Amino acid sequence: MNWLLVVAGAMVGAPLRFLTDRYVQCRHDTVFPWGTFTVNVAGSLILGLVTGAVAVGAASSHAQLLLGTGLCGALTTYSTFSYETLRLAADGARGWAAANAVLSVLATLAAAFAGVAAARARWG
Repeated sequence: MNWLLVVAGAMVGAPLRFLTDRYVQCRHDTVFPWGTFTVNVAGSLILGLVTGAVAVGAASSHAQLLLGTGLCGALTTYSTFSYETLRLAADGARGWAAANAVLSVLATLAAAFAGVAAARARWG
């Protein structure tokens, strides 16, 4: 049963990642990978909310598997973030590469903390 929850979440997360990435990226005329940045921040916020809700007993471990592991696992992407950062540096856009690395780490951590705090404020 648990693996089916992960698969179901991933079946939504993977296409959502692709569609969100394309939607966001085509609206920015820059080399900065806004699409990947957006899905990673959004996924970190969702994961923080789910984790916080589970921690205070407002959501079940099944919700953690479906939304946290499945949806957020397929929605977010560390490998694409890494590749895009290296590609920016290799293409001579070292400032953009540094900005992507620093902003992505800070923004995703802030989003996860905000999600946990919001869950605790709401259900804790």
